[in-house]
Amino acid sequence: MISNRNLLAGVAAVSLLAATGAQAGGFALREQSSTGMGAAFAGSAAGAAGLSSMFWNPATMTNFAGLQTSSSFSLILPYSNISPTAATSPVLLGLGGAGSTGDIAQDAVVPASYASYQISDKVWVGIGINSPFGLVTQNPNNWAGQIYGRTSKVFTVNANPTVAYQVNDWLSIGAGVQIQYFKVRLTQALSPAANAPSAELKGDDTALGFTLGATLKPWAGGEIGIGYRSRVEPKLSGTLATPLGVTDIRSDLTLPDQVTVGLRQKITQDFTLLAGFEWTHWNLFTRFPVVNNAGVAVTTLPFDYRNSWFASLGGEYAWNQNLTVRAGLGFEKSPITNETRSVRLPDSDRIWTTAGFTYKYNDKLSLDASYAHLFAKSGTINVVAGNPAFLGADFVANTKSHVDIVSVGFTYRWDNPKSTRAIVAKY
Repeated sequence: MISNRNLLAGVAAVSLLAATGAQAGGFALREQSSTGMGAAFAGSAAGAAGLSSMFWNPATMTNFAGLQTSSSFSLILPYSNISPTAATSPVLLGLGGAGSTGDIAQDAVVPASYASYQISDKVWVGIGINSPFGLVTQNPNNWAGQIYGRTSKVFTVNANPTVAYQVNDWLSIGAGVQIQYFKVRLTQALSPAANAPSAELKGDDTALGFTLGATLKPWAGGEIGIGYRSRVEPKLSGTLATPLGVTDIRSDLTLPDQVTVGLRQKITQDFTLLAGFEWTHWNLFTRFPVVNNAGVAVTTLPFDYRNSWFASLGGEYAWNQNLTVRAGLGFEKSPITNETRSVRLPDSDRIWTTAGFTYKYNDKLSLDASYAHLFAKSGTINVVAGNPAFLGADFVANTKSHVDIVSVGFTYRWDNPKSTRAIVAKY
């Protein structure tokens, strides 16, 4: 047992080192599982994403016997283009005209790792290391919207130790702690003039949250899961730098909590239907004052997001005893509207189309691969009076975006599969 515990700790440490090198491709990251992405994350809260289902619902650990680890690496290839229109203030158009930005979205690899250890017939412990939020966009240095944004970077790494308890053969519960490091860097031009200097805001903090979950197996072949990830409230401390000097600043943020529901239902011996729904409390992410050491507001971080949701339907088919294939379709309602969309994150509603497979190499090792294409709705940026980012000069533009994601992963069982009793499931 001592050896197994040391191994679990070692896996967690390696996962943390991998995750801290990641930069994310979007502000909220769903890419936490190669297995789950293949079915558009349908049923992830009910265990359909394999061991990585614990990201959405810690109670799903009870589906996995012994000592297991799982890691995935998602290559995110986003595209986002901003094209100013004639409705933009002539003062701003004088710099870059109506020329588009080109692609402002930056490619990224997002890793996620999980480990689970079955202590007894009833109790499991585990840990997840991932990046639940992130953003990297880079606008041109000289362009029409530079007073509203040049560089935007958000980075997080989240350690989530968890415990799960199997109450009986149809009910499991779980809980965990979130330890999240949050870092942000934002720059924007101080004027619409060519080669204008930038203001740079930087800050970071480590904050706490929690996770909860339960799974039910109320009938043969079916599993229902519900998971909750709490809000996290980093208290940023950092600096605001301009050509006039550097000011120490602080700002209290609130990152949203989230509820996820999942369903797995075996239809035939080989085919399983998957469904999922996710609700995110984004209207907590509003306007956050940035104050100096004297408590005087020097600027504001403006967002005014709305609550969002994501629904998906998928299925997986056991092609043979080694190969399982899956596909899914999802719709995501963005927290950003035409009234609040900014040059930093021109996000919009999107449709997810995904496919993937799992290949069981042997009793201990399985390999995953999946692909997703996200069709994003064209949107408009209206930084005018009423927009939280408005600075007195109208900026109006059209946006076009899409995303491709390729994800690979593996799951490994470190103990002898025959040495631990089978987990009871009504399948």
